[in-house]
Amino acid sequence: MTTEALDSLWLDSLASAAHTLRSSAIRDLLKLTEQPHMISFAGGLPAPQCFPIEELALASERVLVERPLAALQYGPTEGYAPLREWLAARMASQAMPLPFEQLILTSGSQQALDLLGKLLIDDGAPVLVEEPTYLGALQAWRPYRPRFVGLPMDEQGLRTDVLAQMLDEGLRPRFLYSVSSFQNPTGVTLSRQRREELIALAARYRLPIVEDDPYGELRYSGEGLPTLAALDIAAHGTLRHVVYLSTFSKTLAPGLRVGWALLPATLVPRFVQAKQGIDLHTSSLSQAVAYEASRDGLLDRHTPIIIATYRERRDVMLASLAAAMPEGVRWTRPEGGMFLWLSLPDAYDSVVLLEQAIEQQVAFVPGSSFFANGGGANTARLNFSYPSPERIREGIGRLGAALQR
Repeated sequence: MTTEALDSLWLDSLASAAHTLRSSAIRDLLKLTEQPHMISFAGGLPAPQCFPIEELALASERVLVERPLAALQYGPTEGYAPLREWLAARMASQAMPLPFEQLILTSGSQQALDLLGKLLIDDGAPVLVEEPTYLGALQAWRPYRPRFVGLPMDEQGLRTDVLAQMLDEGLRPRFLYSVSSFQNPTGVTLSRQRREELIALAARYRLPIVEDDPYGELRYSGEGLPTLAALDIAAHGTLRHVVYLSTFSKTLAPGLRVGWALLPATLVPRFVQAKQGIDLHTSSLSQAVAYEASRDGLLDRHTPIIIATYRERRDVMLASLAAAMPEGVRWTRPEGGMFLWLSLPDAYDSVVLLEQAIEQQVAFVPGSSFFANGGGANTARLNFSYPSPERIREGIGRLGAALQR
């Protein structure tokens, strides 16, 4: 057999769905941002200055001294029971009171997205997504080959009037996916009125909703809003139309890779069975450390520090954009989260702009990456949580110079 034939052996054996896999534009850009003089607004990275390193170190030590077998042995697929119970109590305090048996721990909320794709998507099945939407969700679901149907957004979030028209005309999607608060990539939050309208539409048309809420506790201004899951529970006494996802990645540390899913009771057994085939269970050590760190009130003490840090960086980015952007450039003003959305005049192409920006040693993510079916050539996502205020000012100045060119 020739060397060329050997080289193609595994590629010739790829499943047809594997050909739909695409590299993350964000992950590819992160390689560029490792250059010391590059200022990156590209990654969705928490600020390392906000990691509770000492508390996590102490929690790890206590776990390995006091409960080493629970942390180092195989565990149940559903997750570490003390952490599930603690999280269920925390969800109840946020108007989502459910038995802990309906809360399943996952390897980050990204794994939960993949599991839902495995369970709910058939080849060609319609899936409703916001336009634009979270790139990681598109990556998770493309191998299952859905037919993505985009829902337009405005400053109040997804357009429920357009959704109602689609449903009236007979569209029956497998589910609707929404990042309801401080959306990735736009920073836009679904308004209270539209949340209520969406839950009413779900009841009327039997519409399943996947609510992704990794940023919900990171609010810097404006009024707090109930989750879609909380509205669903208030309307029906239990979760009926919504699967709710969240994670410790934005409040403790992303390296723990611990997230969770609140599920309607009927979906729990299937979800657990699907997870068994992927990883048996989320890291026992990570779950135990997350529990040990959280049970004494770390999140309540530490989240205000994150909020103060990110609020300052958001405000610096908004002020810098106002000072540096040429006429015709618009941007969102998020009330929380980690991102804002840049809209350039129609003649601009953000991919071309990125090439010029990299020459100026600044990086961002072109907006077209977040559109399931194409579009968004004149848009861009900027992250404000990771760079320092000084680098935000410098980086936005460089980006303004690239736009002027």
